[in-house]
Amino acid sequence: MTTVIVVRKEGSTVMGSDGQVTLGSSVLKHGARKVRKIYNNKVIVGFAGSAADGLALMERLESKLEEFRGNLLRACVELGKEWRMDRALRRLDAVLLAADLESIFLVSGTGDVIEPDEPIIAIGSGGDYARACALALYKHTNLSAEEIVKESLLIASKICIYTNQTFFLEKLP
Repeated sequence: MTTVIVVRKEGSTVMGSDGQVTLGSSVLKHGARKVRKIYNNKVIVGFAGSAADGLALMERLESKLEEFRGNLLRACVELGKEWRMDRALRRLDAVLLAADLESIFLVSGTGDVIEPDEPIIAIGSGGDYARACALALYKHTNLSAEEIVKESLLIASKICIYTNQTFFLEKLP
């Protein structure tokens, strides 16, 4: 239950998330970091879902990036295959976004490795709100990728009860 969004525009890739952590109907934390840079600060990754599962998957993705020398597509495909086939991994409850300066991928435990048509994708309970906002801003304004991410998160936070207004952003380059 969160919102994570990534936008690539004019040579910049920005991923952002809110910081809310909930357990049932209670907010336990307001400032959790769900996005971070990995692989020598060349890839940004974020997760929605269980924190422990998301962090474990981030670590696995980074090891796949090491194994495939930074090839993000190959690393995501191999992680997706492993995640779907491995009995222990299959139980992990999270979804990942991974992006570099050239590509963006959504990776899930059902074997999905999706590269969106637009240079925008979002996940989590507020993901559809943030994505819709970002698509409109991307197509009809001159805002930067960072400004689009911030505004999209802000709007999602006003609609989705599981998204707060404490935002964390990571940017490439």
